[in-house]
Amino acid sequence: MAELRPITILVSASGAPGTAALLSALRRNGERDVRLVGTDMSERAIGRHLCDAFHLVPAGGDPAFPDAIRAIVEQEHVDAVLPQSSFDLEGLAAHRETFPVPVLVSSPDTIHRSNDKAETYELLHRIGVPAPAFRRVTGAREVEAAAYELGYPDKPVCFKPVFSSGSRGFRVLDPTVDRAHQLLYERPGAVAMRLEEAVELLPEDGADLLVMELATGGERTIDGIADGQRVILGHPKTREAMRAGLAMYFETLENAGLMEVADRIVAEFEIEHFFNIQLVGEHVIEINPRISTVVYQEDLNLPYLGVKRALGEITADELIALRERVRPGRTALRYFDQVEWDA
Repeated sequence: MAELRPITILVSASGAPGTAALLSALRRNGERDVRLVGTDMSERAIGRHLCDAFHLVPAGGDPAFPDAIRAIVEQEHVDAVLPQSSFDLEGLAAHRETFPVPVLVSSPDTIHRSNDKAETYELLHRIGVPAPAFRRVTGAREVEAAAYELGYPDKPVCFKPVFSSGSRGFRVLDPTVDRAHQLLYERPGAVAMRLEEAVELLPEDGADLLVMELATGGERTIDGIADGQRVILGHPKTREAMRAGLAMYFETLENAGLMEVADRIVAEFEIEHFFNIQLVGEHVIEINPRISTVVYQEDLNLPYLGVKRALGEITADELIALRERVRPGRTALRYFDQVEWDA
């Protein structure tokens, strides 16, 4: 087999929690040398220290962001752009056809429907995928009314901004919450509060919010690579041991039912490249058309395979043939690390 040429990959949001593991996996691909270019809006991003080159860029929502990334692509002779953050997706999706190299992002319509959580839930209900009951509201009083419609105070409900990423803005409304215990024994940033406290804090206008039934049960995700119509390669995993809103422990699962759910969602949303579908219990609560935390195997490197697919170096059928390599029970434990340097 001919030796593969070295490639350069641009990894955006290179201060994200999964950056170190992702960069390491891209380097340890077993086939070729990979040069990594990190970008971030903060000079304190870990990508500055772990990548071969690093560039500061505007925030993903800034209109100047796509042009900044395109300029770096040309300057650094990048072969593929791999976005990590949900905030980077919309700008890149709208301009992906203007890039001289593959940008691993779905269409603007897919990104919009995934980022708009109300539209996400509407589509999930329409295709028969379990998702929380919800109300789309604006302002404190509408939050209050929606909470009562969904069963508060007999049962807790929750809310979050319609457009958000991860756990940002997510709060549980629970009439039984022990505020004294939170104050004295829990870390700052507890997600549970009483409805009256939320009503007092929320503005009356300008806040586009989603009030939902509170999904309960174990957390699982489905991660993989899609082609806009189906899942090509991927698997479910658990999502456990939360710290500061981030899962720290994962175990790969064998679950044909979850993969069937992922296929239906991929087809409906027309997701391309990487995806992450998050469930609590049986309810789908989040669809992220981007790469997320990966459980790596020495013989199954999802990020690298996704890049090869975007570069046209591996076919969908070849990726499908790799499904048998997925090892149920493969476990990942995340932990904190650090780097030091002299100013």
